[in-house]
Amino acid sequence: MSRKFQTADYEATLNSTVTLRECLPPDHLARFIVDVITHLDLRAIYAHYSPRGGEAIAPEILLGLLFYGYATGTFSSRKIERATYESMPFRFLAGGLHPDHDTIANFRKTFLQELKDLFVHILLYAQELGVLTLGNISLDGTKIHADASKGSAISYKRLLELDSQLRMEVDTLFALTEQTEQAEIPEGLVIADEIALRHERLVNLAKAKAV
Repeated sequence: MSRKFQTADYEATLNSTVTLRECLPPDHLARFIVDVITHLDLRAIYAHYSPRGGEAIAPEILLGLLFYGYATGTFSSRKIERATYESMPFRFLAGGLHPDHDTIANFRKTFLQELKDLFVHILLYAQELGVLTLGNISLDGTKIHADASKGSAISYKRLLELDSQLRMEVDTLFALTEQTEQAEIPEGLVIADEIALRHERLVNLAKAKAV
């Protein structure tokens, strides 16, 4: 008796309908980034934009794309642009928009120092909430490190040390990125649980901001 195999109907698969909600569980990093960015002060970036001109892509979107790209090993502006078409998390972070690579690259170049500060803030939030293993963020073997325990509060002294450490490593990360320019889905997703988790995350973000 010959072995049986499951085969794929690619035409039927192309017609499948899925939602980003199905593909991105409540604890997905992309969702965390969207939430944490709402707690960041982006006034200095907004102030740089001229009051006149065409409709621009919101800085929150571009910041989210860059941070998620760096956190998952996608550093090229061209690859990030392509990912807004091909990758579910990037599509979510872009809000269904597709910023071109020139827009992404110019945003990073124009607001380089501001982005470094914002990256450090995001990393500190992530460390405080235990959301992201900072060592996952790497480029060419250079990794962001942090050894503070997820189970204990970070002391003010330790927070300052961590801030200083992250700033040096983010500087290195951006320098390497300049050169680059030249998780399983859980079953049984319950919407009510997702809303509750998001509310809890926002409350915890507020506490982390106070810290």
